[in-house]
Amino acid sequence: MKVLVLNCGSSSLKFQLIEMDNEERIVKGNFERIGGMKTTLKLNIRGEKSEILHIARDYDEAISFVLEVLLIPEYNIISSIDEIVGVGHRIVHGGEAFHSSVLINDEVISEIEKCIALAPLHNPAGVAGIKAARKALPNVPMVAVFDTSFHQTMPQKAYIYQIPYRYYTSYKIRKYGFHGTSHRFVAERVAEIMGKPVEELKIINCHLGQRFFNLCYR
Repeated sequence: MKVLVLNCGSSSLKFQLIEMDNEERIVKGNFERIGGMKTTLKLNIRGEKSEILHIARDYDEAISFVLEVLLIPEYNIISSIDEIVGVGHRIVHGGEAFHSSVLINDEVISEIEKCIALAPLHNPAGVAGIKAARKALPNVPMVAVFDTSFHQTMPQKAYIYQIPYRYYTSYKIRKYGFHGTSHRFVAERVAEIMGKPVEELKIINCHLGQRFFNLCYR
């Protein structure tokens, strides 16, 4: 059972194809500079790296080309698009609407679009990726996974800023918490290693990166 994972940025498309039966990552790739004249698709197929120069003017063209590449016989990735049974989309901002991952439908897309003002660089790309994937794979179920959903259990006293309350009621300015997919994985992995339910643990979870440091206490 193969699942395609898509992460659409402002001008990039990162993806992985995972064999869920044994949790093998078959291929991962990064389509860079989408919309430019020198778009590059970098691939890592079972440890073998390659690079393809291909112009992709938008996410429709980028995702369509990725699917074409997955079917190239020499790569031995898949022999038919029908082998892909699900698609997961990483979405940066779900606002207060989404407390967990959800099956994508028109209503979900509409709610994600309502959060564009909260993530103007990322959510438009996420929506464009969803629409492109639905067009290319119309019969495949798709799920949206939100960076903000992990932190939605914060009480109001923790997420409201000490600024006039009207900024929250009018513009939804509050602490949302990000990189929730990373925090969720780390917390659940710690619980697995310790052999205890995650609900019984108090965990300080650090997410390190090139330009940020997040601290999550669960």
